[in-house]
Amino acid sequence: MAYEKIKPLIDRQLDDIRKAGLYKNERVLLGPQGGTIRVATHCNQGAMGSPPVINLCANNYLGLANHPAVVEAAAQAVRTHGYGMASVRFICGTQDLHKELERAISDFLDTEDTILYSSCFDANTGLFETLLGEEDAVLSDALNHASVIDGVRLCKAQRYRYGHGDMADLEKGLQQTAGRRIRLIATDGVFSMDGDFAPLDRIVELAERYGALVMVDDSHATGFIGATGRGTPEAFGVSGKVDLITSTLGKAVGGGTGGFTSGRRELIELLRQRSRPYLFSNAIPPMIAAAGLKALALIDQGGELRARLQENAAFLRKELEQQGFQVKPGRHPIMPVMLGDAALASKMADRLLEEGVYVIGFSYPVVPKGEARIRVQVSAAHTRDDLAKAAKAFHKVGRELAIIA
Repeated sequence: MAYEKIKPLIDRQLDDIRKAGLYKNERVLLGPQGGTIRVATHCNQGAMGSPPVINLCANNYLGLANHPAVVEAAAQAVRTHGYGMASVRFICGTQDLHKELERAISDFLDTEDTILYSSCFDANTGLFETLLGEEDAVLSDALNHASVIDGVRLCKAQRYRYGHGDMADLEKGLQQTAGRRIRLIATDGVFSMDGDFAPLDRIVELAERYGALVMVDDSHATGFIGATGRGTPEAFGVSGKVDLITSTLGKAVGGGTGGFTSGRRELIELLRQRSRPYLFSNAIPPMIAAAGLKALALIDQGGELRARLQENAAFLRKELEQQGFQVKPGRHPIMPVMLGDAALASKMADRLLEEGVYVIGFSYPVVPKGEARIRVQVSAAHTRDDLAKAAKAFHKVGRELAIIA
């Protein structure tokens, strides 16, 4: 068989990954997502016997992934609208819930229209090839998310990769692409590995000066960044000036699945007609749409969850820094604890799990070589006691592994 000749090549690649300490094991949760969880790899006694561990590596920023109202909204939608659509949107896959959610997202973000996708990855890969052709140009931040990078690769536009957050380099790119029909600046709002923000105010200023459009992937900001949780455009005072926002329902907004693109009406209309992931993928299930609607309503009710998230993040960041860990500076709930060595990051994650703290070591190719880390993520679902226990575990393991004095 042909595969018998290929199998040794694959085996060698897998062995190389293991030897480099880069192999990614998937831990199995024995219950719902939350500030504390039960993990099968931590204890093999089953869900009832496995002690809870403090979860510091989920994107469940507002703690809505297991919120009773979100769960009930999803359950009710299954009863009234069924389990799945078994179709794409333009054939027979659109329900009233889909249109309601699109309107709700547009109202929340103060945009003209919204189109739903099965994920933000699909939203990004379906964006650039639809809007841009050979006569156009896309200018992309060097540290953009993989889905933005893949989306850019699919289009035929001229590509300019500017240095991360480097506005001088971006301006240089805008000058070099001056003759192009459409120029689109693409950036993450918050960069997921470092938790730093794109300078959207300066990006928008350059876009207006040089006649370019702006697209922002705001997945790590929607629902909790900005005074009312409207994301990085609100935080930087440029709401209404960003032409396209892609984001997800899979993080702060319920933590399920599904993504969207929101922005100028005509651009969204064109995506509905030609975006391949939209045209050739099943519509998101009704329960996801209903849960997303409920999550947006909870976010819109007030700032209690956002305030708790900010307080939790500030507390744990201060604790880790005072212990001597090298934590990348910032104000986002993402806190990269820098270690450098991939094997050390993996070992530290394993030891922390033994101490009751669930984190993951990140290393190449997820982050650059030599920048392995533990990416800590705080949630509004954490109690102060959870975070104090986590800090104590970090201190113990950090000293044991000679990471801190």
